[in-house]
Amino acid sequence: MRILNFGSKTKIIADLTLLSIILSGTQSLYSSSGYIFFETQNALILLICLTSWFLAANALGLYNDFRAKPFSSEWVVFLKTLVLYTLVVSFIFFLFFGKLPYIRYILSVHCALIFLFAPVQKLFIRVMLKVLLNRNEAVKKVLIVGAGEVGMDFYERYIKNENYGFRLTGFVDDKKNPTLNGKYLGNTSEIEKVVNRHELDEIILTLPMDDERQMKKIVSVGEKAGKRIRIIQDYQHLGASNLHVDKLGTLTVITLRALPLDIRDNQIFKRLFDIVFSFVVAVFFLSWMIPIISILIKLSSRGPVFFKQVRLGLNNKPIMCYKFRSMTTKSREVDESGNFIQACKNDPRVTAIGRFLRKTNLDELPQFFCVLSGSMSVVGPRPHPVALNLKSKDYVENYMKRHWVKPGITGWAQTQGYRGETRNPIMMQKRVESDLWYIENWSFWLDLQIILQTLVNMVKGEENAY
Repeated sequence: MRILNFGSKTKIIADLTLLSIILSGTQSLYSSSGYIFFETQNALILLICLTSWFLAANALGLYNDFRAKPFSSEWVVFLKTLVLYTLVVSFIFFLFFGKLPYIRYILSVHCALIFLFAPVQKLFIRVMLKVLLNRNEAVKKVLIVGAGEVGMDFYERYIKNENYGFRLTGFVDDKKNPTLNGKYLGNTSEIEKVVNRHELDEIILTLPMDDERQMKKIVSVGEKAGKRIRIIQDYQHLGASNLHVDKLGTLTVITLRALPLDIRDNQIFKRLFDIVFSFVVAVFFLSWMIPIISILIKLSSRGPVFFKQVRLGLNNKPIMCYKFRSMTTKSREVDESGNFIQACKNDPRVTAIGRFLRKTNLDELPQFFCVLSGSMSVVGPRPHPVALNLKSKDYVENYMKRHWVKPGITGWAQTQGYRGETRNPIMMQKRVESDLWYIENWSFWLDLQIILQTLVNMVKGEENAY
């Protein structure tokens, strides 16, 4: 679970308070018998609205730290949150409270007022937090030990813009940096004199960890003087694109690639969406499409309606993947050398109806039952046949990292054109890179974008779908 900072907690409380005031005011405006806050129905509506807003905002990252970014970045995320929130509460309201008088007006005015007042509130909170952090009694005076890339990056990001309540006392490093503009206070052997001579609250240690004696000396000097020590290291050379520090018992654990879907909240939100979306597809589409497609498959060739194949899912565990059968039953999956035979253009194994199903992606529809069972997700890296996995993992860089999340019916790689046959190793590498980008940048909004793009591609057809 993420530990929310003071700013995030403030924004959550402010949002929920504002929503409560707006909703209560809107309901009382249209209530003919007088609005009673603690009435069961009103309390239930308020609870639904507050829960929907929090889940949407949390999923889209509205409560992330935006202090180092312009307000426009936060406003865009707010706008996405409002759109998602409006869709969710509209569906719930009209499904369960459709008979309430003025429900459309209440919802419209409610969302319009959020659009007007929430950005003003967020701008006020941003200014207020900056003022509070930069009061003389709140500012932390810091000494940066290490004027290399890491130390300078910390200065540029977190001290220079004055959004984090830090003020630079100076730098200590064994090499003089001409860009320090008089802030060089000495080398590391003089650390005790520097600490005793200058007023400071914290020491930011950005030196490499290769000299343990030097590090221990600096920490000892700092703590002896009663200064807080923060250690910042560069893990980028290890491929750490998103570092996360956590506790496992008494041990400090550093995860080099912390993923959005490592967070339990995001896992639950994505799973709930998978269930709801797949259920809607099953009820409104699969209920009548499966019988029609089944008859067409039976008329076009002999054999079963469904094709099933073992593939690798989350954490390399085997799953059963189902599709509408699009090839003849005598089709071979591997050649004499044991290599997987990928479907190619004008593949003689593909049936007449199978060619249409593959072109429109309709052959993948049975996988919604895999999503409901929990072995797949609506959006994620496409699961490959085991034989193709075994071959690709040896020559495609980072290939097995695709299995850090559940496989999907559609994915970011497919919307970018990397689908179908991958005889060229470069094409497979591009697909894997796209899958890894999705895994590291997952958001609910991104899932919706991929689903929409997949629907567009299904209508217009795809060149590599055969």
